[in-house]
Amino acid sequence: MRRVIHRELRRIWVKPRYIIILTLGIIFSFIFFTTLMDEGQPEKLPVAVVDMDGSYLSRRICHELAATQGVDVKAVYDNHTEARLAIQRGEIFAFYEIPSGTYNEVLQFHAPHFGLYTNTAYLLAGMLSYRQLATMGMLAAGAVQREVFRKKGYTEEALMGLIQPVEFDTHPIGNPWVNYKVYLMTIFIPAIIAFLALVHTTYLIGREWEEDTVRNWMRKAGGNPLKALLGKILPYTFHYSLLALVANLIMFGPMHFPLSGSWLLLMLFTVLLVFAAQCAAVFISGCIGDPQLSMGTTCVYGALCFSLAGFSFPVESMPQVLIAISNLYPIRHYYLAYRDIAIFGSGLEHCWPQLCALLCFGVALLVGTYMFNLHYRQYERRRAQ
Repeated sequence: MRRVIHRELRRIWVKPRYIIILTLGIIFSFIFFTTLMDEGQPEKLPVAVVDMDGSYLSRRICHELAATQGVDVKAVYDNHTEARLAIQRGEIFAFYEIPSGTYNEVLQFHAPHFGLYTNTAYLLAGMLSYRQLATMGMLAAGAVQREVFRKKGYTEEALMGLIQPVEFDTHPIGNPWVNYKVYLMTIFIPAIIAFLALVHTTYLIGREWEEDTVRNWMRKAGGNPLKALLGKILPYTFHYSLLALVANLIMFGPMHFPLSGSWLLLMLFTVLLVFAAQCAAVFISGCIGDPQLSMGTTCVYGALCFSLAGFSFPVESMPQVLIAISNLYPIRHYYLAYRDIAIFGSGLEHCWPQLCALLCFGVALLVGTYMFNLHYRQYERRRAQ
């Protein structure tokens, strides 16, 4: 196996472009997500207001919306049609509609109705715009109620008890700043690294068949397919694990991402994630045999990991079939371990199911090695004939 490792290191030295390009891709992804949301979440999302009332109350609401940090009031329209066309053109993500006669209804102790329209075709932008405008709508409703109660003669203490009888004190667990970089980078970066390790391993095995160097490869391993495969993937295991460890070190160090549990335990799961992805690649390559078909299958399998990991959509809400399939992805078990370690501060006593699941991918390595050996024997028989 040592001879195979030396052989692979020489091949990297002769043709370093693949490892360099993939490394630069990981670095670019890290920088991209770091600078994408420099403030933690999108700010100054373009919105508009449809002010059909033109009163003191409506102008005050527009002023308070303009002072909100999350949105930027791009325009104030006097009719619904112009705002609808603007949201359809993509110029704004949402608009707030204040109907005519709002202030008069307040003076007559009636309940005016406001309209809130959002474009959820842009999921994140629409959701954040809706949240900001809905919050301002609740504040505006509270302000209207306060004016009504004041005119009815209620004291300040009594009217605040009527407007907000229960005061909520929220504490988001693990991410009190609601920083989207914490949501995205802590899982997305390891997922990208695991995906690249998966695809790259399949490519490396397939290249041996395409370049007809598989006999030399096996000869270096003394005819042992397990030593041949391990010697080939271990240099890349070290490389991708090192990149993942450096990324985690930056995120949980200078970037101050929350980590309640053991850093060393999380790093152990990071290394196991990379190795499990490579084991899955060996399994696919060994079972299929054909290099092109193996690459296509690996890309399809790997692309689904971002959806079935559970960090973008909860796996528990998926159909039972997809819940079962999600267990076939290493990133799913890494995500569960990360949640327990980084957010809840759990130790190995809570993460051992995920540890066992990642170690079980070693079975896929053994099965893939057995199938690879069968393909190699067929290859030798064809050459002998």
